[in-house]
Amino acid sequence: MPNRKLLPCLFSLFLVMSVGLVQAASNERPKPRNVILIIGDGMDDHQITLARNYLAGAQGKVTLDEMAVRGSVQVLTVSDRDPNKAVYVGDSANTATAISTGTATSRMRIATSAQADKDLTTIVELATQQGFKTGIVTTDSVTGATPAAFASHVSLRFCKDPTQMTGAKVYDRIPFHCEPDMKRNGGAGSIAEQLAASDLDVLLGGGQKYFQHKGEDSSLTILEQAKANNFHLLTNSSELSKPQPDHKKLLGLFHEKVFPVQMMAEHERAAEQPDPSFLNYFHRYLGSVEFPEPATCVSNPAAQAVPTLKQMTTAALDKLSHNNDKGFFLMVESASIDKESHIRKPCGQIGELEQLLETVELARTFADTNPETLILVTADHGQAAQLVPDGSMYSALNVPVYSPGHIARVITPEGSVMAVNYATNTFVSEEHTGVNVPYFANRQLPEPLPTMLRQTELFNVMTGFMGIHTPQ
Repeated sequence: MPNRKLLPCLFSLFLVMSVGLVQAASNERPKPRNVILIIGDGMDDHQITLARNYLAGAQGKVTLDEMAVRGSVQVLTVSDRDPNKAVYVGDSANTATAISTGTATSRMRIATSAQADKDLTTIVELATQQGFKTGIVTTDSVTGATPAAFASHVSLRFCKDPTQMTGAKVYDRIPFHCEPDMKRNGGAGSIAEQLAASDLDVLLGGGQKYFQHKGEDSSLTILEQAKANNFHLLTNSSELSKPQPDHKKLLGLFHEKVFPVQMMAEHERAAEQPDPSFLNYFHRYLGSVEFPEPATCVSNPAAQAVPTLKQMTTAALDKLSHNNDKGFFLMVESASIDKESHIRKPCGQIGELEQLLETVELARTFADTNPETLILVTADHGQAAQLVPDGSMYSALNVPVYSPGHIARVITPEGSVMAVNYATNTFVSEEHTGVNVPYFANRQLPEPLPTMLRQTELFNVMTGFMGIHTPQ
């Protein structure tokens, strides 16, 4: 039987310990909340399937297949003449804007509204205002449409530096102008100028050429302006891996424009049009058709000159998480899944999707030790490449059936051949498609994510997770 004299002492000790635990719990600071948004430009399910077949085999899995949550995203675009009228195929500018601001807009716009041309507040700007660190990583120029839509505001995506604000041309044919966005007209200036003046903590990618010009209202180059805004400049991979100054923001410009891709077809082959025989021109049931020879994918030596997407993301995560008890927002883009599809090069698409997969795995490892981290992986829009039969299933009818588009036949490590079809137009550059794109997440939220989201709702998912207050 317990000693009765000890009971009051034991009770007092229990009370003191309980109070201490309660005080410790009440004094415990909330864990930092982080969002890592990973965008595969043009990465619809065809692109993922092509990469999976090549990288893991038809029966294999890639890291996206192991994510806890998967759903579909409806891409939203509106007409610039009538914001109430839908346009069913978007570009990277307006679709990235939908994600970054939660507002659907018209094609070519960077975080500005359709018709009214009003600046739309981005998640990067909101996060910065509310004490979070922010970063952008891309294999594109940092002035490219997707990264620009998170940290700048212009009416046209082409307004990348002061020389392009007036009197410039797209493809050396179509004139465009950005006079309303010029500083002398009350605008914020070109994309590069806005990025140099931004509060971003990390900005890594290509686009050196756009920072070499003098600012519109300055004797300093845009790069000099960025340095004056406390950015520490990095220009090569070896600098990226060194310890970075705590008191400086990071600006990494590792290439003149867009990064070279990691993989390409031997002899840099692209898709080619099938070659029907002479008789086929008289009747589609006559003659024969010759398809392009299969191609082998190889590493691109030019890619050795730039850091990988994973290396840049590693540096960004280190910088953003260091001495940070609030949390951060980081957007990471694998840009050339889209760009290689435009020029009908499936090996390039696969290599750039492989970069994205490596980065997703890195993010998942980070989240293992930083549990209040939401990883969202999605695309801005669909692209042209389709996985089609290698040899039409109608060939049993002894009819020369073939696609009128361009065909690439890729030899996979399994020893099979994948046929990839490009058929959105007859121009030198394929076009986007209006297909739903996937989204993946590493975790469910208190309010479970639906299996179907509008693209604008991704913004609400991210701000809601971080507890960011949005304008009404």
